[in-house]
Amino acid sequence: MLKRNIKISFRVNHGECDRFKRRVKKSGLSQEAYLRQLIENLVPRESPPADYFDFMRELRAVGNNLNQIAQKAHAMQTVDAARYDEAVGEYRGLVRQITAALILPEKIEGAPLRGDKERPRSDEPFAARGEREP
Repeated sequence: MLKRNIKISFRVNHGECDRFKRRVKKSGLSQEAYLRQLIENLVPRESPPADYFDFMRELRAVGNNLNQIAQKAHAMQTVDAARYDEAVGEYRGLVRQITAALILPEKIEGAPLRGDKERPRSDEPFAARGEREP
């Protein structure tokens, strides 16, 4: 049985539909996945250029080579292990930063997180929202 068994449908105008489809296409996600990310207060990013995946593959290969060199250097005690480990940590951090900047969806600032209560609606009294009356 499907975990997602509730269907939601709504109407949009031609302009909204065109913008939605354009953004979905740029993201490389399905329409459903795109909307689910928005529901979770995440803004889907555009798909990165094809070169990104080639570069990341090469960076990971370099990282694997560094790890192999580190293992030999530690065993032979021929290199400053602390300094080397620090450099490898910086390398891994850089890979994470690149991935976060280009791949991972961005959080929507100011939006309530899952489980948070929403802000009072505009039809509630000013005092309930902590504002001064006019």
